[in-house]
Amino acid sequence: MSTVLSVNNRETGHRSTLTQLRKGGAIPAVIYGYKLDSTPISISAKEFRQFVQKNGRNGVIPVELDGERVNVVVSEVQKCTLKDEVNHVDFLAINMTEELEVDVAVTLIGESVGVSEGGILMQPNLEVRIKVKPADIPETLEIDITKLAIGESIMVADIRNQVDFEIVNEDDHILATIMAPTVSAEDEEVEESVEA
Repeated sequence: MSTVLSVNNRETGHRSTLTQLRKGGAIPAVIYGYKLDSTPISISAKEFRQFVQKNGRNGVIPVELDGERVNVVVSEVQKCTLKDEVNHVDFLAINMTEELEVDVAVTLIGESVGVSEGGILMQPNLEVRIKVKPADIPETLEIDITKLAIGESIMVADIRNQVDFEIVNEDDHILATIMAPTVSAEDEEVEESVEA
């Protein structure tokens, strides 16, 4: 990972300053964590977007702050829902040798038996929280749903022993479930009239 993002210190307090930053193509942000006091910064919106597209949101991001290289991960992103633009980013400075807790997206792969039989796939939780060393953070947690039948679910308990890291969530944290197809009142009326 050779790309190092450069960040700039910024003044705090004035809303107009933040607006000017955003108009100038920068994102207001803050870095805090390992060996760092909370430091307000700004970062190029274009560089940040390119880095996330290339390395994913969960990757370790090396940044240059006051001439020093600091490894960070994205802790929180605030977005403007209307424009789908990033308004603010919280970066957590990390120690590369210590495990940390991060949220990782759950990706369902395969075609479920239950869905092919008319069931409805539900994914109540889109992320899991894991404890892992920064260098080993996966971009996504893939879960095979091929054998999942109608009325069945996959929970954290079912995959806990299949991954190389600790999952922080409880065993009953549901990741995928196949619901039975629902029959609407109109369909029932049609069926009744056909039978009559």
